[in-house]
Amino acid sequence: MAVSGIKTKIGRRAFIRNTSLASGGLVLGFSWLAGCKMTPEEVDNLPREWFKLNGYLKIGDNGLVTIMSPNPEGGQNVKTSMPMIVAEELDVDWKDVIVEQAPLDTDAFTRQFIGGSQAIRRGWESLRMAGATARQMLREAAAQTWQVPVEEITTGAGMLVHKGSSRSVGYGEMASVAAKRTVPDEAPLKNLEDFKIIGTSRKNVDGLKIVTGKPLFGMDTEREGMLIAMIVHPPAFGLKLKSVDDSSARNMPGIRDIFTIKVFNEGYEKMFFDTRTFNEVVAIVGNSTWEVLQAKKALKIECEPIESSTETRDRFGSKWEQHTPAGLESTNEHFAQMAAMASKPAEVRRRDGNPEAAFKRAAKIVEATYTAPFLAHNCMEPMNFFAEVNGDKADLIGPLQKPEFTEQALSERLGIPLENIDIKMTRLGGGYGRRSYAHWLVEAALISQRMMAPVKLVYTREDDMTDGIYRPAYRATYRAALDANNELIGFHVNAGGIPESPLEENRFPAGAVAHYLAEDWTIDSNLTVGSFRAPRSNFIACAEQSFLDEVAEAAGKDPIDFRLGLLERAAQNPVGENNDYDPLRYAGVLKLVKEKAGWGQQQEGVHRGVSAYFCHNSYAAQVLDMVIENGQPRVQKVTCTLDCGIVVNPDSAKNMAEGGIVDGIGNAFFGELTFKDGVPEKDNFDRYRMIRMGEAPREIEVHFVKNDIDPTGLGEPTFPPIFAAVANALYRAKGHRYYDQPFLGRDAISG
Repeated sequence: MAVSGIKTKIGRRAFIRNTSLASGGLVLGFSWLAGCKMTPEEVDNLPREWFKLNGYLKIGDNGLVTIMSPNPEGGQNVKTSMPMIVAEELDVDWKDVIVEQAPLDTDAFTRQFIGGSQAIRRGWESLRMAGATARQMLREAAAQTWQVPVEEITTGAGMLVHKGSSRSVGYGEMASVAAKRTVPDEAPLKNLEDFKIIGTSRKNVDGLKIVTGKPLFGMDTEREGMLIAMIVHPPAFGLKLKSVDDSSARNMPGIRDIFTIKVFNEGYEKMFFDTRTFNEVVAIVGNSTWEVLQAKKALKIECEPIESSTETRDRFGSKWEQHTPAGLESTNEHFAQMAAMASKPAEVRRRDGNPEAAFKRAAKIVEATYTAPFLAHNCMEPMNFFAEVNGDKADLIGPLQKPEFTEQALSERLGIPLENIDIKMTRLGGGYGRRSYAHWLVEAALISQRMMAPVKLVYTREDDMTDGIYRPAYRATYRAALDANNELIGFHVNAGGIPESPLEENRFPAGAVAHYLAEDWTIDSNLTVGSFRAPRSNFIACAEQSFLDEVAEAAGKDPIDFRLGLLERAAQNPVGENNDYDPLRYAGVLKLVKEKAGWGQQQEGVHRGVSAYFCHNSYAAQVLDMVIENGQPRVQKVTCTLDCGIVVNPDSAKNMAEGGIVDGIGNAFFGELTFKDGVPEKDNFDRYRMIRMGEAPREIEVHFVKNDIDPTGLGEPTFPPIFAAVANALYRAKGHRYYDQPFLGRDAISG
């Protein structure tokens, strides 16, 4: 597929040029040199001048190119992949590229956050535009200098060439002229078949720093005079602070102050990511982590029950009412409440045909109910943030996913203009939703403002695990109607959760069944929930794909062929107009996984489960091979196929797919957070079971569908379907279906 050009002026402020020239001496302040011992030769090779062509890149007079990576890096490798896209269109040699993590800069970038596997998908056009525009400005500069038509100027590996006059020059030599040019209205893009960087594997630009322990994470932040802060929150959801006895803790060595803070002011209309469980917390500030920890243990707090409340929230410009009930909640009550709610009339979200009539005339009905508990994120790096608030200025450093939204909340809370707030993003030590809700950043800033000193706020593992933000608890009941020929004629799903529904009413098998009903319900809770890797899909995919396996068995059909038959029906004669998947692409990954896994070739002692799902604009299918060793299930191999459009960095993409698979297997087997009277019953890894190295699949094979479709999501799509692949393989290994997560249950805690 060829693309001729792209408009540069489409509301992107990134192309308001900064033509000021930074002297070579200032280069030494760039973080890419931090911690690097440079030889005299390397110092001599540094540019003496840098020329900034747009918000994404600047070119040195010696041809080196610095490309800014605008979005936070959370392990998905966007810090490498995003600059690769810019470098491709700039037509520069990758070895001449230096990658920098950009700070939050809403004048230079838009959508400067990660979430929903959208970073590359949403950035694809603007990243290409950045590189293409800079290349065009360089071509125009060369054409002006040599007095030749710009159409005759070609580029390659950072060189400008005019074949007619046999002239050529490096980008660096033409950068000063290019930086003074007007940004063109349109810039030509490369044809996809001419890509030299995109589609090739490039090493993680932070790889060496990671393995050698260089400072990259928020926890690494150190500043002269920096204090350490920690917080104490009520021990149970449904409680709030009543009084604080700090008489013992205040007099302990190294303690500077103890006080309460309110994260958000009363009456503040919270935005979508302004979620905070305990709005009032106690801050303990001291000289060192150890001293603050000891004071934290000596602090005594008294709490009282919260009252039921309703507040208006802002969801990206639309309003909704959030109700928070009073009371102390427990897990056994949650599942009883969900069972009771599922028996009541629910909200109909989609109805095709006459499902009630289809079930009445069915020759066979299959029914199953699936449940899943709350889950904790448990990022490897606990929540932390550095803040230095001085008067009307605030400097912050740390890991977060949505800095643009957090900055707005911080400005309102501190009373400081947005332009006076500087947020620098560090590498995330785990994210996938947890770091979207950056209340700890606001807490750090409030503590610094109160102390009039730089502060690093650090959560303990127990703070993080007992403070939210959790994956909701869910329940779904499925019913399928089969006729006398074992054809699927009716489908019904009733799903809900605490406090949100997992239902995706327009996804497969919607559109493939003539008579279809989808309905849902919710139960309010004072447990704080939020984004968790592949929100909602991480449960509903398991329930749906486990159930389809059971229906296929009842119909006497191969589980892959059964799915393919439904997808063929959806492609040829779709039901409804709101189906949100492409049945041909969906079928494509199933056919590919069938081939690559050698489906149908039975191996003695190997039990296979299959699953496929569409989410985050991408398609994933998986075949999981399981064996039983010493009476316990062991994942031997996972074969995964993906259709995510153009793959920017194949090795990185494979790594993300593998990570989602391992993460999903661990949560399917072990993931569970339970509550007793509002208290989380697990607050560290001694009780909250995570997958261990020896439990990861012995082999993961990843295959990508090759096409010319713009890139789509990749960080999340392999996570939801693997749950069902595990459940379906377990069924074949153990002889009974698995409906309730975690599949290995409490017995796995000591496993």
